[in-house]
Amino acid sequence: MMDMISEMASDRLWIYTGIAGSIFGAAFLTYFKDTRAGLWCYEKFDETMDYLIHYLNWTWLQPPPDVWRKRYPHITKKIDDLEKRVKELEGRSYSGK
Repeated sequence: MMDMISEMASDRLWIYTGIAGSIFGAAFLTYFKDTRAGLWCYEKFDETMDYLIHYLNWTWLQPPPDVWRKRYPHITKKIDDLEKRVKELEGRSYSGK
């Protein structure tokens, strides 16, 4: 066991091949995601995950329903302001009758 650890510490080729493999893998995925085959694979993966989520009732994999509010804060603020204005206008029209 100690021989294996000392050999790994002295032989660092595994570090360089791991880094190079990670870089080439990331470059390939960046290219692949925009191809037709990549879009098809991502769609099939997404369908499979949706099926597993519903079939096995995995609620921990479902995104929260208001995740778009954190992703788009400016749009969220505008929608909230518009909803507030609509409520005010509806309140005025009902009280004005």
